[in-house]
Amino acid sequence: MMSSRSLAMTDENLSQPDSQTFNKFIQAQALALRSKDIPPPNRREWDQRRPKLREAMLAAMGPFPDKACALEPQIQGFLKRDGYRIEKLIFQSQPDVWVTANAYVPDVKGKLPAVLVVHGHWPMARRDPVVQARCLGLVKLGFFVLAVDAFGSGERYTHPGSGTYHGALYGSTLWPVGQTLLGMQVYDNHRAVDYVLTRREVDGDRIGITGASGGGNQTVYAGALDERLKAVVPVCSVGTYQAYLQAACCVCEVLPGALRFTEEGDVLGLVAPRALLVINASQDAIQFSPGEAKKSVERARQIFKTYGADDHLDHRIFDSPHAYNQPMREAMYGWMTRWLKHEGEGQPIAEPAHELEKPEDLSCLPSGSAARPSPFLYPPTFAVKEARNLLERFTARPPDHKEEWESIAANIRSQLREKVFGGFPKAPRPVGRFGQSSIVNRLPTTALELQPEPGLTMPVLLQTKPGIEGRQAVCILLHLDGESQAFKHPLAKTLIDRKWFVVAPELRATGDLKPAGDAIHEAADHNSAEHALWIGRPLLGQWVFDVGCLLDWLAIQPGLDQRRIAVVGLGPAGIVALCAAGLLEGKISAAAAIGTPVTYITDQAYGSFMRMGLLAPGILRLADIPQLAALSAPRRLVITEGRTPQGKLVRLKELQTVYAFTRHIFRLYKNDDRFFLKEEVRMDDVVDVLG
Repeated sequence: MMSSRSLAMTDENLSQPDSQTFNKFIQAQALALRSKDIPPPNRREWDQRRPKLREAMLAAMGPFPDKACALEPQIQGFLKRDGYRIEKLIFQSQPDVWVTANAYVPDVKGKLPAVLVVHGHWPMARRDPVVQARCLGLVKLGFFVLAVDAFGSGERYTHPGSGTYHGALYGSTLWPVGQTLLGMQVYDNHRAVDYVLTRREVDGDRIGITGASGGGNQTVYAGALDERLKAVVPVCSVGTYQAYLQAACCVCEVLPGALRFTEEGDVLGLVAPRALLVINASQDAIQFSPGEAKKSVERARQIFKTYGADDHLDHRIFDSPHAYNQPMREAMYGWMTRWLKHEGEGQPIAEPAHELEKPEDLSCLPSGSAARPSPFLYPPTFAVKEARNLLERFTARPPDHKEEWESIAANIRSQLREKVFGGFPKAPRPVGRFGQSSIVNRLPTTALELQPEPGLTMPVLLQTKPGIEGRQAVCILLHLDGESQAFKHPLAKTLIDRKWFVVAPELRATGDLKPAGDAIHEAADHNSAEHALWIGRPLLGQWVFDVGCLLDWLAIQPGLDQRRIAVVGLGPAGIVALCAAGLLEGKISAAAAIGTPVTYITDQAYGSFMRMGLLAPGILRLADIPQLAALSAPRRLVITEGRTPQGKLVRLKELQTVYAFTRHIFRLYKNDDRFFLKEEVRMDDVVDVLG
């Protein structure tokens, strides 16, 4: 019997929870992925590698439109100044995706060089004084300048205002539909160049780009992928991808899976043989530090040399904190003058005197959201539009027989495992170590430790009533705040009272294993979720793998009824339970999601209820939560206390509408009675359905 024999062995030396364990694991995985990197030895090899790298980057960023839409530029007004004017304008990068911008136009005849100015995370986006300063310096030096708001920033935020932030659970609404904030920015900036080329004042062969911080990140990717940009100056933004795993970064800087195919040095190399000036600050954070930047610049330099263009690349370091200050701007002016005006040797040029504008005077839409074109998409509403298009196939014509669904389900499982979750590593031998028993909820509770992957441990709490005869049903109880929170849920007590064996794992990066400083804004697992994406293994997939390793261990334990093994997810962990039940169907007899989001689709930011780790990029290209739930058919399934992505309780009528597809699939199997869907329910009823 499980309770009296297998759990009698103890080992008091179980690992202590360590808030750095997950970070170390991710960093080790990243190092292994890039351990065989070498610079291209010659131009021929780089020419073979280059198109594959571009293709991989574009795929990771998310799909771009097959055909460019009309720009439909609209001038909203202008400011006349001595020697130049500032235009307030909008243009369309994708249907209903409007870019707010300012054009700085010198009073100079003839064709001008142009610079696209992209901003970082400054409080007023493109209108911020830090961004204005470089625009004014450039226009006074005879450059046409276009400054644009990034997607979801500035006047492109849902409710414009100073200090609005397009990252965290706002920008990550794009991930489930397979899009990224980075990809949206790259495409916006590509269309911004399209717009610049329509201007009669501009010489289309002399266009550059510059930005700092998140704007420097935009500069790197735009420069790498758009060869119309002849001079590229990223500021306080270049380091290494490995270094990103030691810091917090914005959603707009994440390139999912990038460490599976490249490092930042090769991305810089895509600029070659065009002109690239990398600027760093001596007092910057680790991910943008001069030491990390030097690694990438030297890697890129090997590529520039294959073109015979070593002098087209320069790296300058300023004694400064994270900034785009006057000395940095003056270095940029000299670089742009050399490569776009073909004057000088690229040395700094003194900044002309200028007077900053009031941010509100630069607004394209002075009365805020009411004055915007309709529709006017933001990250969440863009994601909703994409999601509905992707999922229309399920609503327009659901499968009409179970064999059709089984074919669809097999494809979903395969794509979910390999494409969305990045594949699973080989499962280890299911060996566990027991710790001392303790008392939880007045019952003996045993600690277990498993090792799902090298460098990781998974603590597990095991609980059952003593003295139970015969084989026991097993319930794996999941909670994203850890094993102790799982046992606080009333279902745990009900299961124990009903003689079930309850198993609560501490999934990686959760509970006591949560990395220190993981939360950013409302996202409780911000950094761990992003770091997981860099190695191409979303946390959702890693959590499902953890469940699989636990199931393997349970499969070899005596005293358990292998025909009655259920997995239950509490709160957002219900999505983990549904994915585990769908992918590990031979090991799980029943599943439940209690208090779980009923859909990924939302026209507003997710909010603190949702976890970023659940937002696996591209999952909505395969299925929403009702389709994931349908993968459990014809096994037993409980859905109750369903929530919106913001955590609001969903009433029964709406719940039935949302899960109509799931109900339809169970009916195809003639097992409608195995799908239990209620707004709220007694825990005894849940246990009855689980079997």
